[in-house]
Amino acid sequence: MELRQLRYFMEVAKREHVSEAAVHLHVAQSAVSRQIANLEGELGVSLFEREGRNVKLTQIGRIFYTHTEIALKAIENAKKQIDEYLDPEQGTIKIGFPTSLSNHLMPSVISAFKAEYPDVRFHLRQGSYNFLIESVKNSDIDVAFLGPVPRNEPEIEGDILFTENILALLPISHPMAERRSLHLSDLKKDEFVSFPKGFVLEEILSEACKQAGFAPHISSEGEDLDAIKGLVAAGIGVTLLPESTFHESTPKMTVKIPIDIPEVKRSVGIIKPKEKSLAPSEKVFYAFAKKFFMRLQQFQ
Repeated sequence: MELRQLRYFMEVAKREHVSEAAVHLHVAQSAVSRQIANLEGELGVSLFEREGRNVKLTQIGRIFYTHTEIALKAIENAKKQIDEYLDPEQGTIKIGFPTSLSNHLMPSVISAFKAEYPDVRFHLRQGSYNFLIESVKNSDIDVAFLGPVPRNEPEIEGDILFTENILALLPISHPMAERRSLHLSDLKKDEFVSFPKGFVLEEILSEACKQAGFAPHISSEGEDLDAIKGLVAAGIGVTLLPESTFHESTPKMTVKIPIDIPEVKRSVGIIKPKEKSLAPSEKVFYAFAKKFFMRLQQFQ
């Protein structure tokens, strides 16, 4: 069994078309067909079945695909570790992050890291909370910044970088806009703007309201911070957002107000796979991120 056969197999499986796979691999269609036939002959099973001009994985083909994907990722990681062992300052790091950390946290830490390690490259991937956790588990990304840091994921380990307050964001015309602080229960009759269910910030909002003794009435939903802030500015409702999302400024026609009761906070940290060893450049970045925020907290 050759590595080339496995790569050809994966490409055909993904595209479900031998010709398209050949184009992407920059080889002749006959070469792809021959390698797939050799692989099937060695395994003694059919991995594909024809459906018109396309091909589909057989049942045993799907099983083989799952294991081959894991094997190729392991080989890729091993090669990466060897390359970076020779020069740990020349690696490529795949980093994930959510929308709520994209405005300030990510640019700050990456800019500081690049100043010390200018030859390290980054592949950045933005995604939802659960997507980032699964991507780290599957080795699609190396590390991810998240808030809050997951504690019930056996395949993941992480470190808290800092803890931040969750603030109320109100339209400037709101009756409580002049308040210095408020109890969350003061907003129980208001309509809320929220992320959709499944988003971690929606969970934080719902749990905070539950602690305050009420269930929020969600009038509108948005899938990114700018949409949420824009809806509040338009007077559609109120919301709860992490303090770091207001780093540069509070949106026009809104006001941010601290919450006294209940105390609403979230941890923000960095996660990595528990079992997989990070490549040298990834280890350097992980350690750098921890030190960066430790120094930042001391300065503040």
